[in-house]
Amino acid sequence: MEKENIAVGLDIGTTKIVAMIGKKNEYGKLEILGMGKSKSLGVARGVVNNITQTIQSIQQAVMEAEANSGYKIKDVVVGIAGQHIRSIQHTDYVSRNNPDEVIGDKDIQLLIDQVNKLAMLPGEEIIHVLPQEFKIDGQNEIKEPIGMYGGRLESSFHVVVGQASSIRNVGRCVQSSGIELSGLTLEPLASSDAVLSQEEKEAGVALIDIGGGTTDLAIFKDGIIRHTAVIPFGGNVITEDIKEGCSIIEKQAELLKVKFGSAWPGENKDNEIVSIPGLRGREPKEISLKNLSKIIHARVVEIIEQVFAEIKAYGHEDPRKKLIAGIVLTGGGSQLKHIKQLVEYITGMDTRIGYPNEHLAGNSSEDISSPMYATAVGLVMNSVNNRTQSAVRVHVETIAQPVFRQQPVQHQNPFQYQQPIEQQQPVFTQPEPVKEEKILERVEMVEVESKREPQTTEGKIRRSFFDKYVEKIKEFLDNAE
Repeated sequence: MEKENIAVGLDIGTTKIVAMIGKKNEYGKLEILGMGKSKSLGVARGVVNNITQTIQSIQQAVMEAEANSGYKIKDVVVGIAGQHIRSIQHTDYVSRNNPDEVIGDKDIQLLIDQVNKLAMLPGEEIIHVLPQEFKIDGQNEIKEPIGMYGGRLESSFHVVVGQASSIRNVGRCVQSSGIELSGLTLEPLASSDAVLSQEEKEAGVALIDIGGGTTDLAIFKDGIIRHTAVIPFGGNVITEDIKEGCSIIEKQAELLKVKFGSAWPGENKDNEIVSIPGLRGREPKEISLKNLSKIIHARVVEIIEQVFAEIKAYGHEDPRKKLIAGIVLTGGGSQLKHIKQLVEYITGMDTRIGYPNEHLAGNSSEDISSPMYATAVGLVMNSVNNRTQSAVRVHVETIAQPVFRQQPVQHQNPFQYQQPIEQQQPVFTQPEPVKEEKILERVEMVEVESKREPQTTEGKIRRSFFDKYVEKIKEFLDNAE
Protein backbone atom coordinates (compact mmCIF):
# COMPACT_ATOMS: atom_id res chain seq x y z
CA MET A 1 0.00 0.00 0.00
CA GLU A 2 1.33 3.43 -0.98
CA LYS A 3 2.22 5.70 1.91
CA GLU A 4 0.17 8.87 2.37
CA ASN A 5 2.11 12.00 1.43
CA ILE A 6 0.96 14.44 4.12
CA ALA A 7 2.27 17.99 3.63
CA VAL A 8 2.44 20.86 6.13
CA GLY A 9 2.94 24.59 5.51
CA LEU A 10 3.61 27.25 8.15
CA ASP A 11 2.95 30.89 7.26
CA ILE A 12 4.66 33.16 9.84
CA GLY A 13 3.05 36.51 9.09
CA THR A 14 2.98 39.87 10.83
CA THR A 15 -0.68 39.65 11.90
CA LYS A 16 -1.29 35.88 12.00
CA ILE A 17 0.52 32.55 12.02
CA VAL A 18 -1.18 29.76 10.06
CA ALA A 19 -0.33 26.03 10.17
CA MET A 20 -2.02 24.03 7.40
CA ILE A 21 -2.03 20.25 6.83
CA GLY A 22 -3.00 18.84 3.45
CA LYS A 23 -2.54 16.09 0.87
CA LYS A 24 -3.20 15.57 -2.83
CA ASN A 25 -6.36 13.63 -3.60
CA GLU A 26 -6.88 11.19 -6.49
CA TYR A 27 -7.75 14.08 -8.84
CA GLY A 28 -4.49 15.95 -8.17
CA LYS A 29 -6.25 18.65 -6.11
CA LEU A 30 -5.11 19.76 -2.66
CA GLU A 31 -7.30 18.47 0.17
CA ILE A 32 -6.90 20.46 3.41
CA LEU A 33 -7.06 18.10 6.41
CA GLY A 34 -6.72 20.70 9.15
CA MET A 35 -5.75 24.28 9.85
CA GLY A 36 -4.67 26.22 12.93
CA LYS A 37 -4.43 29.98 13.28
CA SER A 38 -3.04 32.19 16.03
CA LYS A 39 -2.36 35.89 16.50
CA SER A 40 1.23 36.75 15.59
CA LEU A 41 2.78 38.59 18.52
CA GLY A 42 6.54 38.45 17.92
CA VAL A 43 6.78 39.47 14.23
CA ALA A 44 7.04 42.98 12.76
CA ARG A 45 7.10 43.63 8.99
CA GLY A 46 7.80 39.95 8.31
CA VAL A 47 10.82 39.81 10.64
CA VAL A 48 10.93 38.01 14.03
CA ASN A 49 11.62 40.52 16.82
CA ASN A 50 10.54 38.44 19.84
CA ILE A 51 11.60 34.78 19.86
CA THR A 52 9.53 33.69 22.89
CA GLN A 53 6.24 35.17 21.68
CA THR A 54 6.75 33.79 18.17
CA ILE A 55 7.40 30.27 19.55
CA GLN A 56 4.17 30.46 21.61
CA SER A 57 2.16 31.63 18.59
CA ILE A 58 3.61 28.83 16.41
CA GLN A 59 2.83 26.20 19.08
CA GLN A 60 -0.75 27.47 19.39
CA ALA A 61 -1.32 27.31 15.61
CA VAL A 62 0.32 23.86 15.34
CA MET A 63 -1.74 22.43 18.24
CA GLU A 64 -4.97 23.70 16.69
CA ALA A 65 -4.06 22.21 13.28
CA GLU A 66 -3.21 18.85 14.92
CA ALA A 67 -6.48 18.85 16.89
CA ASN A 68 -8.53 19.63 13.75
CA SER A 69 -6.83 17.03 11.56
CA GLY A 70 -5.95 14.12 13.85
CA TYR A 71 -2.33 14.22 12.59
CA LYS A 72 0.89 14.87 14.49
CA ILE A 73 3.15 17.39 12.68
CA LYS A 74 6.81 16.38 12.26
CA ASP A 75 8.21 19.00 9.87
CA VAL A 76 7.03 22.07 7.94
CA VAL A 77 7.82 24.24 4.93
CA VAL A 78 8.03 27.84 6.19
CA GLY A 79 7.36 31.03 4.24
CA ILE A 80 9.87 33.84 4.54
CA ALA A 81 9.39 37.52 3.72
CA GLY A 82 10.40 40.85 5.26
CA GLN A 83 12.08 44.06 4.24
CA HIS A 84 15.52 42.38 4.30
CA ILE A 85 14.66 40.32 1.17
CA ARG A 86 16.16 41.43 -2.14
CA SER A 87 16.66 39.79 -5.55
CA ILE A 88 19.46 39.96 -8.12
CA GLN A 89 19.93 38.75 -11.69
CA HIS A 90 23.03 36.66 -12.35
CA THR A 91 24.42 34.74 -15.34
CA ASP A 92 26.77 31.77 -14.97
CA TYR A 93 28.05 28.82 -17.01
CA VAL A 94 29.81 25.43 -16.78
CA SER A 95 32.06 23.75 -19.36
CA ARG A 96 31.19 20.06 -19.72
CA ASN A 97 33.98 17.48 -19.87
CA ASN A 98 32.21 15.27 -22.42
CA PRO A 99 30.06 17.19 -24.95
CA ASP A 100 29.05 13.90 -26.60
CA GLU A 101 26.98 12.97 -23.53
CA VAL A 102 23.48 14.43 -23.24
CA ILE A 103 22.89 17.12 -20.62
CA GLY A 104 21.31 15.69 -17.46
CA ASP A 105 20.03 16.81 -14.04
CA LYS A 106 23.53 16.63 -12.56
CA ASP A 107 24.80 19.27 -15.02
CA ILE A 108 22.04 21.71 -14.05
CA GLN A 109 22.59 20.96 -10.36
CA LEU A 110 26.32 21.65 -10.83
CA LEU A 111 25.46 25.06 -12.34
CA ILE A 112 23.02 25.87 -9.47
CA ASP A 113 25.63 24.81 -6.86
CA GLN A 114 28.12 27.15 -8.53
CA VAL A 115 25.69 30.08 -8.19
CA ASN A 116 25.06 29.16 -4.54
CA LYS A 117 28.76 29.85 -3.88
CA LEU A 118 28.40 33.49 -4.98
CA ALA A 119 29.93 36.01 -2.57
CA MET A 120 27.16 38.02 -0.91
CA LEU A 121 27.26 41.16 1.22
CA PRO A 122 28.28 40.58 4.88
CA GLY A 123 25.41 39.02 6.85
CA GLU A 124 23.43 37.96 3.73
CA GLU A 125 22.49 34.47 2.60
CA ILE A 126 21.05 33.00 -0.61
CA ILE A 127 17.49 31.68 -0.17
CA HIS A 128 16.59 30.68 -3.75
CA VAL A 129 18.51 30.15 -6.99
CA LEU A 130 15.86 30.08 -9.75
CA PRO A 131 17.08 29.22 -13.30
CA GLN A 132 15.40 31.27 -16.04
CA GLU A 133 16.54 30.64 -19.61
CA PHE A 134 19.43 28.44 -20.72
CA LYS A 135 22.00 28.85 -23.48
CA ILE A 136 23.88 25.86 -24.98
CA ASP A 137 26.96 26.60 -27.11
CA GLY A 138 25.60 30.06 -27.93
CA GLN A 139 22.05 28.87 -28.76
CA ASN A 140 19.60 31.16 -26.91
CA GLU A 141 16.15 30.82 -25.35
CA ILE A 142 16.29 27.16 -24.34
CA LYS A 143 13.78 26.43 -21.58
CA GLU A 144 14.52 22.72 -21.10
CA PRO A 145 18.18 21.72 -21.74
CA ILE A 146 17.90 18.14 -20.43
CA GLY A 147 18.49 15.61 -23.23
CA MET A 148 20.40 18.03 -25.50
CA TYR A 149 24.07 17.90 -26.53
CA GLY A 150 26.56 20.68 -25.85
CA GLY A 151 29.90 21.62 -24.31
CA ARG A 152 29.05 24.95 -22.64
CA LEU A 153 25.89 25.20 -20.54
CA GLU A 154 24.95 28.75 -19.58
CA SER A 155 21.93 30.15 -17.74
CA SER A 156 20.52 33.38 -16.32
CA PHE A 157 19.39 33.10 -12.70
CA HIS A 158 17.00 34.95 -10.42
CA VAL A 159 18.74 34.88 -7.03
CA VAL A 160 16.73 35.71 -3.87
CA VAL A 161 18.86 36.95 -0.97
CA GLY A 162 18.00 37.64 2.68
CA GLN A 163 19.64 38.46 6.01
CA ALA A 164 21.23 35.36 7.52
CA SER A 165 20.28 36.38 11.08
CA SER A 166 16.56 36.78 10.17
CA ILE A 167 16.53 33.39 8.42
CA ARG A 168 18.19 31.70 11.41
CA ASN A 169 15.75 33.34 13.83
CA VAL A 170 12.83 31.85 11.88
CA GLY A 171 14.51 28.42 11.94
CA ARG A 172 15.16 28.69 15.67
CA CYS A 173 11.50 29.56 16.40
CA VAL A 174 10.26 26.57 14.39
CA GLN A 175 12.68 24.07 15.96
CA SER A 176 12.05 25.41 19.48
CA SER A 177 8.34 24.74 18.86
CA GLY A 178 9.16 21.01 18.63
CA ILE A 179 9.00 20.59 14.83
CA GLU A 180 11.64 20.32 12.12
CA LEU A 181 12.20 22.78 9.26
CA SER A 182 12.04 20.90 5.94
CA GLY A 183 12.24 23.92 3.63
CA LEU A 184 12.17 27.70 3.23
CA THR A 185 10.12 29.38 0.49
CA LEU A 186 9.81 33.03 -0.43
CA GLU A 187 6.20 33.96 0.41
CA PRO A 188 5.33 35.66 -2.93
CA LEU A 189 6.47 32.48 -4.74
CA ALA A 190 4.21 30.36 -2.49
CA SER A 191 1.27 32.73 -3.07
CA SER A 192 1.85 32.61 -6.85
CA ASP A 193 1.66 28.78 -6.83
CA ALA A 194 -1.73 29.03 -5.07
CA VAL A 195 -3.50 31.75 -7.11
CA LEU A 196 -1.89 31.99 -10.58
CA SER A 197 -2.64 29.76 -13.56
CA GLN A 198 0.06 28.58 -15.96
CA GLU A 199 -1.57 30.62 -18.76
CA GLU A 200 -1.18 33.82 -16.71
CA LYS A 201 2.48 33.05 -16.01
CA GLU A 202 3.07 32.50 -19.74
CA ALA A 203 1.27 35.71 -20.78
CA GLY A 204 2.99 37.83 -18.14
CA VAL A 205 1.52 38.71 -14.75
CA ALA A 206 2.40 40.64 -11.58
CA LEU A 207 1.24 39.09 -8.30
CA ILE A 208 0.78 41.62 -5.48
CA ASP A 209 0.32 39.98 -2.05
CA ILE A 210 -0.81 42.67 0.44
CA GLY A 211 -0.14 41.25 3.90
CA GLY A 212 -0.26 42.74 7.38
CA GLY A 213 3.34 43.94 7.56
CA THR A 214 4.66 43.73 3.99
CA THR A 215 3.46 43.83 0.39
CA ASP A 216 5.15 41.16 -1.74
CA LEU A 217 5.59 41.28 -5.52
CA ALA A 218 6.35 38.45 -7.95
CA ILE A 219 6.50 39.00 -11.73
CA PHE A 220 6.23 36.12 -14.22
CA LYS A 221 6.70 36.16 -18.00
CA ASP A 222 6.92 33.19 -20.41
CA GLY A 223 6.26 30.89 -17.47
CA ILE A 224 9.46 32.04 -15.70
CA ILE A 225 9.93 34.12 -12.54
CA ARG A 226 11.44 37.46 -13.64
CA HIS A 227 11.38 39.75 -10.63
CA THR A 228 10.57 39.67 -6.90
CA ALA A 229 10.41 42.46 -4.34
CA VAL A 230 9.19 43.06 -0.77
CA ILE A 231 7.77 46.50 0.10
CA PRO A 232 7.86 47.11 3.89
CA PHE A 233 4.27 48.40 4.10
CA GLY A 234 1.01 46.50 4.47
CA GLY A 235 -2.40 46.51 6.10
CA ASN A 236 -1.01 47.36 9.55
CA VAL A 237 0.19 50.77 8.29
CA ILE A 238 -3.35 51.56 7.09
CA THR A 239 -4.72 50.59 10.52
CA GLU A 240 -2.09 52.79 12.20
CA ASP A 241 -3.11 55.76 10.03
CA ILE A 242 -6.80 55.28 10.94
CA LYS A 243 -5.85 55.06 14.63
CA GLU A 244 -3.91 58.32 14.48
CA GLY A 245 -6.31 60.15 12.16
CA CYS A 246 -9.48 59.28 14.10
CA SER A 247 -7.91 59.21 17.61
CA ILE A 248 -9.19 55.72 18.43
CA ILE A 249 -7.59 52.51 19.72
CA GLU A 250 -6.01 49.95 17.35
CA LYS A 251 -8.73 47.31 17.74
CA GLN A 252 -11.44 49.83 16.78
CA ALA A 253 -9.31 51.06 13.84
CA GLU A 254 -8.93 47.50 12.50
CA LEU A 255 -12.70 46.87 12.78
CA LEU A 256 -13.45 50.18 11.04
CA LYS A 257 -11.08 49.27 8.19
CA VAL A 258 -12.53 45.78 7.70
CA LYS A 259 -16.24 46.63 8.06
CA PHE A 260 -16.55 50.15 6.63
CA GLY A 261 -13.22 50.88 4.95
CA SER A 262 -12.96 51.72 1.24
CA ALA A 263 -9.99 52.61 -0.95
CA TRP A 264 -12.16 54.91 -3.10
CA PRO A 265 -13.48 58.04 -1.23
CA GLY A 266 -15.98 58.98 -3.94
CA GLU A 267 -18.15 55.99 -3.02
CA ASN A 268 -19.09 57.41 0.41
CA LYS A 269 -21.61 60.21 0.97
CA ASP A 270 -20.92 63.11 3.35
CA ASN A 271 -23.77 62.14 5.70
CA GLU A 272 -22.57 58.54 6.26
CA ILE A 273 -21.35 58.41 9.85
CA VAL A 274 -20.37 55.53 12.13
CA SER A 275 -20.42 55.82 15.93
CA ILE A 276 -17.55 54.35 17.96
CA PRO A 277 -18.14 53.57 21.69
CA GLY A 278 -16.15 55.83 24.02
CA LEU A 279 -13.53 54.43 26.39
CA ARG A 280 -14.46 53.95 30.08
CA GLY A 281 -17.76 55.84 30.01
CA ARG A 282 -16.66 58.61 27.66
CA GLU A 283 -18.98 59.95 24.99
CA PRO A 284 -19.21 57.91 21.75
CA LYS A 285 -17.10 59.20 18.85
CA GLU A 286 -18.69 59.86 15.46
CA ILE A 287 -16.51 59.26 12.39
CA SER A 288 -17.39 60.21 8.82
CA LEU A 289 -16.98 57.29 6.41
CA LYS A 290 -15.80 59.74 3.74
CA ASN A 291 -12.92 60.88 5.98
CA LEU A 292 -12.15 57.24 6.82
CA SER A 293 -11.88 56.29 3.15
CA LYS A 294 -9.69 59.36 2.46
CA ILE A 295 -7.20 58.15 5.11
CA ILE A 296 -7.20 54.62 3.64
CA HIS A 297 -6.98 55.92 0.06
CA ALA A 298 -3.86 58.01 0.77
CA ARG A 299 -1.92 55.07 2.23
CA VAL A 300 -3.07 52.49 -0.36
CA VAL A 301 -2.04 54.86 -3.19
CA GLU A 302 1.44 55.09 -1.61
CA ILE A 303 1.77 51.28 -1.39
CA ILE A 304 0.52 50.68 -4.95
CA GLU A 305 2.81 53.38 -6.38
CA GLN A 306 5.84 51.72 -4.76
CA VAL A 307 4.79 48.36 -6.22
CA PHE A 308 4.23 49.95 -9.64
CA ALA A 309 7.75 51.46 -9.47
CA GLU A 310 9.09 47.89 -9.05
CA ILE A 311 7.00 46.71 -12.04
CA LYS A 312 8.48 49.55 -14.13
CA ALA A 313 11.99 48.63 -12.90
CA TYR A 314 11.43 45.13 -14.31
CA GLY A 315 10.75 46.77 -17.69
CA HIS A 316 6.98 46.48 -18.10
CA GLU A 317 6.93 49.34 -20.64
CA ASP A 318 9.15 47.34 -23.01
CA PRO A 319 6.79 45.61 -25.53
CA ARG A 320 8.74 42.32 -25.16
CA LYS A 321 8.28 42.39 -21.37
CA LYS A 322 4.65 43.51 -21.36
CA LEU A 323 2.49 41.84 -18.72
CA ILE A 324 -0.55 40.84 -20.79
CA ALA A 325 -2.40 39.17 -17.89
CA GLY A 326 -2.05 42.35 -15.79
CA ILE A 327 -2.11 42.26 -12.00
CA VAL A 328 -3.45 39.69 -9.51
CA LEU A 329 -4.12 40.95 -5.97
CA THR A 330 -4.10 38.53 -3.04
CA GLY A 331 -3.47 38.51 0.73
CA GLY A 332 -5.68 39.95 3.47
CA GLY A 333 -5.27 43.52 2.17
CA SER A 334 -6.81 42.60 -1.19
CA GLN A 335 -10.21 42.26 0.55
CA LEU A 336 -10.43 46.02 1.08
CA LYS A 337 -13.41 47.46 -0.81
CA HIS A 338 -12.71 49.06 -4.22
CA ILE A 339 -8.96 48.29 -4.08
CA LYS A 340 -9.20 46.51 -7.44
CA GLN A 341 -10.60 49.66 -9.10
CA LEU A 342 -7.92 51.84 -7.47
CA VAL A 343 -5.09 49.57 -8.70
CA GLU A 344 -6.51 49.61 -12.23
CA TYR A 345 -6.75 53.42 -12.08
CA ILE A 346 -3.13 53.90 -10.89
CA THR A 347 -1.43 51.29 -13.11
CA GLY A 348 -3.72 51.16 -16.13
CA MET A 349 -3.42 47.33 -16.02
CA ASP A 350 -6.18 44.69 -15.86
CA THR A 351 -6.62 43.53 -12.26
CA ARG A 352 -8.37 40.66 -10.51
CA ILE A 353 -8.51 39.32 -6.94
CA GLY A 354 -6.64 36.00 -6.56
CA TYR A 355 -8.33 33.20 -4.60
CA PRO A 356 -6.47 29.94 -3.84
CA ASN A 357 -9.51 27.79 -4.71
CA GLU A 358 -8.28 26.74 -8.18
CA HIS A 359 -5.93 24.11 -6.72
CA LEU A 360 -8.16 23.14 -3.75
CA ALA A 361 -10.48 20.13 -3.61
CA GLY A 362 -14.20 20.85 -4.00
CA ASN A 363 -15.08 20.09 -0.37
CA SER A 364 -12.77 22.84 1.03
CA SER A 365 -14.37 25.40 3.32
CA GLU A 366 -14.95 29.00 2.23
CA ASP A 367 -12.52 30.26 4.90
CA ILE A 368 -9.57 28.42 3.33
CA SER A 369 -10.50 29.84 -0.10
CA SER A 370 -10.00 33.38 1.22
CA PRO A 371 -7.10 35.41 -0.27
CA MET A 372 -5.60 35.78 3.23
CA TYR A 373 -4.71 32.04 3.19
CA ALA A 374 -3.12 32.08 -0.28
CA THR A 375 0.43 31.91 1.13
CA ALA A 376 -0.40 29.02 3.50
CA VAL A 377 -2.03 27.01 0.67
CA GLY A 378 1.02 27.69 -1.55
CA LEU A 379 3.37 26.47 1.21
CA VAL A 380 1.39 23.21 1.53
CA MET A 381 1.65 22.77 -2.27
CA ASN A 382 5.40 23.33 -1.97
CA SER A 383 5.59 20.74 0.80
CA VAL A 384 3.62 18.24 -1.38
CA ASN A 385 6.29 18.62 -4.08
CA ASN A 386 8.98 17.71 -1.52
CA ARG A 387 7.27 14.30 -1.20
CA THR A 388 8.03 14.08 2.51
CA GLN A 389 5.84 12.56 5.20
CA SER A 390 5.46 15.79 7.21
CA ALA A 391 2.72 14.51 9.56
CA VAL A 392 1.59 11.14 10.92
CA ARG A 393 -1.91 10.04 11.90
CA VAL A 394 -2.59 9.90 15.64
CA HIS A 395 -4.67 6.88 16.72
CA VAL A 396 -6.76 7.88 19.74
CA GLU A 397 -8.94 4.89 20.57
CA THR A 398 -10.23 6.16 23.90
CA ILE A 399 -12.06 9.12 22.36
CA ALA A 400 -14.65 7.01 20.54
CA GLN A 401 -15.18 4.43 23.34
CA PRO A 402 -18.71 4.17 24.81
CA VAL A 403 -19.28 4.81 28.51
CA PHE A 404 -20.98 1.39 29.10
CA ARG A 405 -19.42 -1.84 27.81
CA GLN A 406 -21.11 -5.24 27.54
CA GLN A 407 -17.85 -7.13 28.11
CA PRO A 408 -15.18 -5.56 30.35
CA VAL A 409 -11.81 -5.63 28.53
CA GLN A 410 -8.66 -6.60 30.42
CA HIS A 411 -5.98 -3.89 30.24
CA GLN A 412 -2.50 -4.15 31.66
CA ASN A 413 -2.33 -0.42 32.35
CA PRO A 414 -4.91 0.49 35.04
CA PHE A 415 -5.09 4.08 33.81
CA GLN A 416 -6.52 2.99 30.43
CA TYR A 417 -9.53 1.18 31.84
CA GLN A 418 -12.27 2.15 34.30
CA GLN A 419 -14.92 -0.14 35.71
CA PRO A 420 -18.24 0.36 33.85
CA ILE A 421 -20.66 2.58 35.76
CA GLU A 422 -23.34 -0.14 36.01
CA GLN A 423 -20.85 -2.40 37.83
CA GLN A 424 -19.70 0.24 40.30
CA GLN A 425 -21.22 -0.06 43.79
CA PRO A 426 -22.63 3.18 45.21
CA VAL A 427 -20.70 4.36 48.24
CA PHE A 428 -22.62 6.30 50.87
CA THR A 429 -20.61 8.33 53.31
CA GLN A 430 -21.92 9.67 56.59
CA PRO A 431 -22.26 13.46 56.34
CA GLU A 432 -20.28 15.58 58.75
CA PRO A 433 -22.22 16.90 61.79
CA VAL A 434 -24.00 20.20 61.15
CA LYS A 435 -23.61 23.08 63.59
CA GLU A 436 -26.81 24.62 64.97
CA GLU A 437 -26.16 28.15 63.68
CA LYS A 438 -25.84 26.83 60.11
CA ILE A 439 -28.93 24.58 60.16
CA LEU A 440 -31.30 27.21 58.71
CA GLU A 441 -28.83 28.08 55.98
CA ARG A 442 -28.44 24.41 55.03
CA VAL A 443 -32.21 23.92 54.97
CA GLU A 444 -32.63 26.73 52.45
CA MET A 445 -29.91 25.22 50.28
CA VAL A 446 -31.50 21.76 50.42
CA GLU A 447 -34.91 23.16 49.43
CA VAL A 448 -33.39 24.85 46.38
CA GLU A 449 -31.37 21.79 45.41
CA SER A 450 -34.30 19.43 45.87
CA LYS A 451 -36.08 21.16 42.99
CA ARG A 452 -33.14 20.55 40.66
CA GLU A 453 -32.06 17.01 41.66
CA PRO A 454 -33.35 14.04 39.63
CA GLN A 455 -35.28 11.34 41.49
CA THR A 456 -32.41 8.95 42.14
CA THR A 457 -32.03 6.53 45.07
CA GLU A 458 -29.00 8.39 46.33
CA GLY A 459 -30.89 11.71 46.14
CA LYS A 460 -33.78 10.32 48.21
CA ILE A 461 -31.42 9.05 50.92
CA ARG A 462 -29.73 12.46 51.09
CA ARG A 463 -33.06 14.34 51.34
CA SER A 464 -34.50 12.03 54.00
CA PHE A 465 -31.40 12.70 56.12
CA PHE A 466 -31.94 16.47 55.88
CA ASP A 467 -35.71 16.08 56.42
CA LYS A 468 -34.90 14.93 59.95
CA TYR A 469 -33.10 18.21 60.56
CA VAL A 470 -36.06 20.16 59.19
CA GLU A 471 -38.39 18.39 61.63
CA LYS A 472 -36.00 19.08 64.53
CA ILE A 473 -35.93 22.78 63.66
CA LYS A 474 -39.75 22.95 63.55
CA GLU A 475 -39.91 21.23 66.96
CA PHE A 476 -37.31 23.65 68.32
CA LEU A 477 -39.29 26.68 67.08
CA ASP A 478 -42.63 25.33 68.40
CA ASN A 479 -41.15 24.76 71.85
CA ALA A 480 -39.58 28.24 71.81
CA GLU A 481 -43.03 29.80 71.29
